[in-house]
Amino acid sequence: MFIRAVKKSAGDIYLQDIVGVDREGNEVRIEDKLADGKEPIDEQVTLKIQTKYLRDLVGEVLHGREKTVIKMRYGLDPKVEEMTQREIAGKLNISRSYVSRIEKKALARLRKEFHESNSEEP
Repeated sequence: MFIRAVKKSAGDIYLQDIVGVDREGNEVRIEDKLADGKEPIDEQVTLKIQTKYLRDLVGEVLHGREKTVIKMRYGLDPKVEEMTQREIAGKLNISRSYVSRIEKKALARLRKEFHESNSEEP
């Protein structure tokens, strides 16, 4: 049985598999060959998943001005670019310090929800 189980996965390759050695004697892995100077692929995927989750969380957890301020501040709405607190204050006809308080409170709620949901996963 063990031989059959091993045979099934014999053709599997992993990004961390060593494919050779460079001129300095360092091991070269498949992920090194695929790299293009950006973050590793697994980190990019993780970031995209977490970003999508955070956008969904903004819609579920925040309401009213909190939601509006966070979307404007961080460009979470595809139609709106990131804005400064001063620009948001001008659009909403409120003070910049009030925008700051709203942002701080909203980020705290998001952070709490984000960490609670991530700690539940195995």
